[in-house]
Formats: sequence, structure tokens, C-alpha cells
Amino acid sequence: MNIRRLRPTTALVGAAALGLTTLTACSTDAGDGRTDGKLDVVASFYPMQFLAERIGGGAVHVSSLTKPGVEPHDLEISPRQTADLSEAGLVVYLKGLQPSVDRAIAQAEPKQVADAASYTSLEDHGTEVEGEHGHGDEGEHGDEGGGEAGHEGHDHSGDAAADPHIWLDPVRYAQVAKGVGKALEKADPDHAATYKKNTTALVKELGTLDQDFRSGLKGRSSDTFITTHAAFGYLAERYGLRQEAISGLDPESEPSPARVKGLHTIAKKDKVNTVFFETLVSDRTAKTLAGDLHLRTDVLDPIEGIGSRSKGDDYIQVMRANLKALQRALGAK
Repeated sequence: MNIRRLRPTTALVGAAALGLTTLTACSTDAGDGRTDGKLDVVASFYPMQFLAERIGGGAVHVSSLTKPGVEPHDLEISPRQTADLSEAGLVVYLKGLQPSVDRAIAQAEPKQVADAASYTSLEDHGTEVEGEHGHGDEGEHGDEGGGEAGHEGHDHSGDAAADPHIWLDPVRYAQVAKGVGKALEKADPDHAATYKKNTTALVKELGTLDQDFRSGLKGRSSDTFITTHAAFGYLAERYGLRQEAISGLDPESEPSPARVKGLHTIAKKDKVNTVFFETLVSDRTAKTLAGDLHLRTDVLDPIEGIGSRSKGDDYIQVMRANLKALQRALGAK
């Protein structure tokens, strides 16, 4: 509306009407984080959106700050999105993954927040992760050919940092799901029974996914896989695998010549036959390395977003596609 073009009387009437409309809207939703009776949930990126939608069901309205096809690490928050955060009934995010989201949340001060990082443990993963560094009952690695300590040729001086990719481990993701369920119950007690029921169902589904990975990766001929960036450290730990990343935790960083040389040695020593790339970042480096080593390429999706190139419509489907890709690459029977 361009009020400047209206005559003074009309402008005053228009402003008054706008004010009444605003008051009416406020009285309808009362700034309580709801729209049409549903809790407004803002998710930072797809893995958080998936949890909110599956657990919230029909009781919530979920929007995502990161649109499909956008690399979440690169997200910049707009003023409108910051306003959405302040008006939301619940914000579900992963602290440390998207700095712009962390800053916007601090500025917006939402009523309720659910930080996925607070519901499970985060670890330091550099350019590679040794599969045997698991957590007690996480692996049964001894009979699955887990990697031996101090594997020759591995670069342990990589860019270690707190790894945020917890959703790629179904067990940790289930822990986060439970936390998000509790947060929804707190933000919207009237639908607590719905959230409890949906959380239980999702945790069970993630438990089945975990068991399918365990059984599906038995009998493999290799533990080592090469991928674009170090997104799969938790998955590697969980199932006794060894991730070797071309770059570190940042998917856009370029590998050093020493790292490329090390990968050549590792690929030959560990009989690697596949170099994995992902859907939301350039595959140029992965395909160059694969060409140099005469290896095949395939997709191992970190599931940071669902797009037209994703091998599935949701987290569960894409994780199952990842399992099939790992089975092919590792010679699992």
C-alpha cells in the first residue's frame, strides 16, 4: 500500500483501518506462537524440520529457514526470518552448524527453543574418523572388521572441530527426537499426548534403521570410504567404518596437496573402489580424485536438505539409499 499517494483524509482512514486489522490479527493469534490453532515451529534446516513435522503431526505448522537446494552452512538470515523466530512458538535448531542462525536466535529471543546439540553428545572429527573409536556398545566392531588403531597413512593432524552432523547416526538422531518431543510438549501441553505417541513411533523407526545398517554392513570386504567432506564421522563410528574426507568439516574447503597424496595412498592400501560426492555441493574435486585413481563415483548424501537430486523424499528414504551405496562400495554381502 502506498499511503503517500492518498489524500490526507483517505490516508488517515487507511491507517486507522490498518491499525484495526493489526489489532484484530493480534487478538486472533495473540502473539502466542500459533496460527489457526496450530503451534508455529521454525526449523533451522531439513533434519530439524523432519523431526518437527514427524513428531508434531497435525498439531503444528512447520517452516524451515533453509529452503530446499540451499547448502545450510552458507545460509544468511533475512530480517523477515529473524522476525519469524521471535514470533514462533518453538524454534528447533542445531547450535554450531549455522552461525547466522545462532546469531539470529540470540537477537530474536524466541519463546521456546530446542537445541539438538543439547540432547546428545558432540565429538571432534577432523578429515578422517577411525571406526574403532566408538562408544561402548555402539559397534561390536571386533567381528565386523573395524579399523585397527594407528592405521598407517592416515592424517591425524586434520582440522578437528566439534562435528555437528549428529543426525547421520540414527541412534543419536533418536536421542535428538526425544528431546524435540519434550520441547514440543513444553511449548504446547494441550497436545502432549500426540507428541509422545509420535516420538515413540519415530524412535522405533530409527531403531529399525540402525539395525538395518548393522546387519546390512556385515560381511563387507573393506571398512574405508572416501567422501567429499567429513560429514559421516558419527555414522562411521557407529558401524565400525573409516571415513576419509577429501576436505574437512567445511564442504567448500579445498584439500591440501598433502591430503590428496595421502588419499591416493589410502585408496590403494585399503582397496577403495568408490569416491562419494553429495548433492548440494560441487562434485568436481571428488570426480577429479576418482579419475586420477580410476575409481567409480556415487552419492553419499549428508541429508542437509531434500531436493530434486535426492535419492528419496525424506530422511528415512535417503538414509536407506546411503546404506545401499555403502554396501556397494564396501563389498557388503
